[in-house]
Amino acid sequence: MQRRHFLAGLTTMSALPVISNLAHAQQAVAPSYDPDVLLYAGIHGEAFDIPPADVSLILPGYRRRTIDYTTTERPGTIVVDTGHRYLYLVAEGGKAIRYGIGVGRDGFTWSGRGEIRLKREWPKWTPPAEMIVRQPELEPYRNGMAPGLDNPLGARALYIFQDGRDTLYRVHGTNDPATIGLAVSSGCVRLINQDVIDLYNRVPVGSQIVVQQAA
Repeated sequence: MQRRHFLAGLTTMSALPVISNLAHAQQAVAPSYDPDVLLYAGIHGEAFDIPPADVSLILPGYRRRTIDYTTTERPGTIVVDTGHRYLYLVAEGGKAIRYGIGVGRDGFTWSGRGEIRLKREWPKWTPPAEMIVRQPELEPYRNGMAPGLDNPLGARALYIFQDGRDTLYRVHGTNDPATIGLAVSSGCVRLINQDVIDLYNRVPVGSQIVVQQAA
């Protein structure tokens, strides 16, 4: 009788480490949750459904954040720092919303202070004539490319004017998160579609914008 109780106790005790080790193993392989997955989730109800952005392709330093920001610019002003690949929307209380950007060849052609004179949802894109010369494959779009996920301006575009004239400089969307933080082949200043929609909703027509080029 005593031997039966001893064996039962031994069986119970020997099982405990197995259960404990299994729990530790499950914790070790459980994927960590990235809160930015929600920040860059898919968007429905648009003219075109926007798929989730693959946050693993966006360096953490270029994901949308509210940060401390010292500036003499008034709240509501957009500041584009092409050298560091950031766009800041100045907020109250020494804060700013910081967005990671990609800067194309045309993004380095203009600097200074301007005004957001136009905003467009799902804009048509018309490549400049000089771009078509550089890239003849764009000839079919001389009169414009229809809106859509493959359109280089993405889901939104903000048009910058200076002294009442169009600078041809744009802040626009992209569906390619891997280009954020980089100098890319074409375009002006690009944000992930989720970020450019967020910026678009916060910035009214008439807002001031300052573009700073790298030295």
